[in-house]
Amino acid sequence: MTATGHPFRPAGISAEPIAFRTKEGQVAEFLRERIISGYFARGQKLKQAEIAQMLDLSITPVREALKLLEAQGYVVGSSHRGAVVAPFQLGEAEELYELRRVIETRLTRAAARVMGPADIQALEDLNGEILAAAERGDNDAARRANFRFHFRLYEAARRPQALHFVRILWAKYPFDLLTVMPRRQFAVADEHRGILDALHAGDVAGVTRAMGAHIDSGWRSFCRHYPQLVAADAQVPDDEDEA
Repeated sequence: MTATGHPFRPAGISAEPIAFRTKEGQVAEFLRERIISGYFARGQKLKQAEIAQMLDLSITPVREALKLLEAQGYVVGSSHRGAVVAPFQLGEAEELYELRRVIETRLTRAAARVMGPADIQALEDLNGEILAAAERGDNDAARRANFRFHFRLYEAARRPQALHFVRILWAKYPFDLLTVMPRRQFAVADEHRGILDALHAGDVAGVTRAMGAHIDSGWRSFCRHYPQLVAADAQVPDDEDEA
């Protein structure tokens, strides 16, 4: 076991147990979250033995998890270097944004129709983690909590194919650049508040609009802070655009 007493809670890393049927599924989700959060940097080599030791597992589920993540675009394989965290697809950022908006708002709508009070409270807790991490300047922790917030919401929709595509989109989206922008984490928590308020009110259309506005806000911020990385003909949504 790890120093924290749980195989998926390495010392110094806050984590909740992940409900997957297989060990390789658990390892894959663990690594996805750490890649999105920046714990494993883009271009960093992922050593199977080190990950297996970190999680107190054998090499086999780690190797299988890395194969899955390679298929989803989170890592790239190399005969010489092994598995390496994939770089961002900056040239495709606008298309990725457009796809995120379509698929994630639909998942949000489906989830909002079935989520109960316990599900909403779990999202409240995660948004509280984002805000607390932002206040202490811990971007990595905020990104981990943001990853969980979104996927806890999307998983409630029970649409595994759409969820699979969202995981692929998140692998390629430039979250590292987005989340280090000044006060972006505070904005994320505030935008999540709109989603949560609509969930509490049972307003499915409002939840969907709030998620669309949240994704739009991130894209607008990215375009404004990194104009040199955005195609000249990229479409930037107006502030009043809704899902």
